[in-house]
Amino acid sequence: MIRTIVIEDEPMALELLENYIGRVPYLQHSGSYRNAVKALQDIPSLEIDLIFLDINMPDLTGLQLLETLQNPPMIVFTTAYSEYAVKSYDYEAVDYLLKPIEFERFLKASNRVYDKFLSGGTGRRMLDTVFIKCGTEYHCVNPDDICYIESAGNYVEFLVKGKTLLSLLTMKEAINLAGNHRFIQIHRSFAVGVAHIEVVESDTVKVCGRELPIGQKYRDNMKSLIS
Repeated sequence: MIRTIVIEDEPMALELLENYIGRVPYLQHSGSYRNAVKALQDIPSLEIDLIFLDINMPDLTGLQLLETLQNPPMIVFTTAYSEYAVKSYDYEAVDYLLKPIEFERFLKASNRVYDKFLSGGTGRRMLDTVFIKCGTEYHCVNPDDICYIESAGNYVEFLVKGKTLLSLLTMKEAINLAGNHRFIQIHRSFAVGVAHIEVVESDTVKVCGRELPIGQKYRDNMKSLIS
C-alpha cells in the first residue's frame, strides 16, 4: 500500500480527496491536515510515501513546506491556480491537480504515483501486484492472473484464477488499475487479459475457457493486436 496523507486547508476539498483516496485500492489514507505547520511537525515521524499537498495555504504554503523537508516523499500538488503548474515541476512533483478535481483525473495522478512506486522511485519496491477492493477487503492480486474483467452495473468483476472479485469501479478504472498494457477491451462489458487469449474468431474471443463477444466498436482493437 502507498501510505498517503493530505495537507489541505479547505474542508470540502479535504473531504473530497479523502473520499477519492478511499476509492483507490493501492492508496492507504494515513492522515489529514488542515494546518501546514502541524503537518510539518509530524511528517518526520510519519512513514509515508505520498502527500497530496495544497499550494495556497495560510501561514505556510505548500511550496514553503516542501522546501523545509530534507527527504520529501512523492508529491502531488493540488491548487485552484494554474499559474503554479510549471513551478511545481521544479520540485519534482509526480503530478499537479487543478481544482475542482474530477475522480478520473485523480486516478490518473494516482497511477503515475503507483508506477513510480513500483519502479523503486520512493526507496521502497513492491512486487508486481495490485490491490482490488471488495467491500471492506483488499485482495492482493498479480495482474497477470486476471483472465478478464466484466462490467456488472456500477461494479466490475475480475476473474482471477477461477474466482470472482467484485469491485466498485468503472471499466476504465479497472483497466487502468490492472494495467493498460496487459488488457484489451473487446466489448463495452468486457476487457480480456492478452496473455489469457486462447482463440480469436470473427466476433468472439475465447479466454480461460469462456467465449466472450467482440463488440463492433472494439473490433479494430483486436485487429491491431493480431497484426
